[in-house]
Amino acid sequence: MTRVAGLSAILAGMQYAETILDLVGRTPLVRIHRLTRDLGPADRQPMLLAKLEMLNPGGGYRCIFVMADKQSSEKQQLLRAYGAEVVLCPTNVAPESPESYYSVAARLARDIPGAFKPDQYWNQENPDAHERTTGPEIWEQTEGRVTHLVASVGTGGTITGIARALKARNPRIQVIGADPEGSVLSGDTARPYLTEGVGEDFLPGTYDPAVVDRWVRVSDRDAFAMARRVTREEGILAGGSCGTAMVAARDVVRDLTQAGAGGEAVVVVILPDTGRNYLSKVYNDEWMRANGLLATTGATTRVSELLADRHRAPDLPPVVVARTTDRVGDAIAVLQAYGISQLPVSEDAEGDAVVGLVGSISERGLLERAFRDPSLVGRTVGEVMDPPLPLVEASVTLDEAFALLSGGSPALVAVRGDRPAGVVTKLDFLEYLAHRPPRPA
Repeated sequence: MTRVAGLSAILAGMQYAETILDLVGRTPLVRIHRLTRDLGPADRQPMLLAKLEMLNPGGGYRCIFVMADKQSSEKQQLLRAYGAEVVLCPTNVAPESPESYYSVAARLARDIPGAFKPDQYWNQENPDAHERTTGPEIWEQTEGRVTHLVASVGTGGTITGIARALKARNPRIQVIGADPEGSVLSGDTARPYLTEGVGEDFLPGTYDPAVVDRWVRVSDRDAFAMARRVTREEGILAGGSCGTAMVAARDVVRDLTQAGAGGEAVVVVILPDTGRNYLSKVYNDEWMRANGLLATTGATTRVSELLADRHRAPDLPPVVVARTTDRVGDAIAVLQAYGISQLPVSEDAEGDAVVGLVGSISERGLLERAFRDPSLVGRTVGEVMDPPLPLVEASVTLDEAFALLSGGSPALVAVRGDRPAGVVTKLDFLEYLAHRPPRPA
C-alpha cells in the first residue's frame, strides 16, 4: 500500500487534488466555432480560443466582501454560501465618498483587528500573478502561436499581467481591451452601466495603459446579448463580462478575416465569469425587458404596420371623429355602428386636422356617466368629453407607443404629418401580438 500526499491510495495510478487550492489555474482553452460563422469563410478566419477562467475554484478563507449594490443577488448568495460576509454599498457615488465600496473596505480593514485588505486595485500581486501563471499558460497551451489577446478590463490586473508575459515572448502580439460604455478606461465619460465586474470610473494602479494596443467599447445591450449567445450557441454559461470580451473578440476576428490576415492568427479571449451569477439578470427575460435590453417585436415594428394589419370592418374609415357640437346620443350611435370604443373629438365642424383635436370620448366613460344621469345623452359632446388622446407619429415603434399606453391612456391617435391616421387601442396591440409572437432572444 502506497502513501500519497498523506492519504492512502490502493492504486498507484489514482489522480486527485489534495485540496481545492490545487485546482487553481491551468484553466482550459476551448475553440469557438458557432459565434463566428457569419464573419467569413472558416478557412480565412483566425482560430478563436476562449480561456475559461470562470472554472477557477473559490472559497478558501474567511472573508468580508464589500461590493456595489448593483451586483447580482446570485453573487451575494454564493459568497454567503461559502461563509463570507457581504457588505453592500451604493453604486452611484464617487470613489472618494465615505459610502463607496473602496472607502468602506478601507475602513473595515483599518478597524478590524488582524484584517488584511488584498486591495485588487493597487496590489501589484494582482498583475504579477497573471504574469507568472495565466500568461505562460496561454503561451504553452497555444505552443507560442497566440497572436491576439482579448480581455475585458476592470482592475486591469488580468490584461496587464498576461500582456507582459506574452509580449516578453513575442512583442508583436496585439492586446485588445474590452470596456463597457461609461467606463473611463477606454476614454469614455464616466456614467452608470449595468455590466458587472469590469470597467471603472478611475484608473487603478494595477492597470498599465501601455500594454493595451486597442480598445473596443461595448454597450450593456450588446454585452448581455452576446453572453446569451455564448451560452446558447457554444454551451458555455457566460456572464456579462464574458459577453463584453466576446463582442470585442468578434470585432478582431472580423477585421482579420476581412483583411485577409486570419489564416495564421490565433486569438485568445478571456472569459472570466460564469453566467450562474446572473440568472436573475442577464438570463431573466423580464429583467432584460424592464431595462430595455431585450429586443421585442415592438422594437422593430412601426405603428403604421399595426394600422395596416388590423382586422377591421371594410366600411370603417381610418379615423372616425366626433365633433364638439354633436349630441352625445349621436356619438354613442356612431360608436355602436362601427363597433369601436374610442373617438377623438374635433372642434372643427368639417375637417379633422390634428390641431383641431381637443378631446375624446369613450364607450366606457359615456356609459358610466349616462347611467348616473340619463339626460346626458341630450347634451353636446363638448360638454362631457375627456382630455385628448396622446398623439404619436405613425412611424414610431410599438415599444415607444406602448410606453404611452402603459402610462394609463386608453388609446392613442396615430398621425401622419398634420392628419390623424388611426386610433390605436390596447386591444389592437393584443391582437397584433397574438398573430405575431415575439421571436426568442
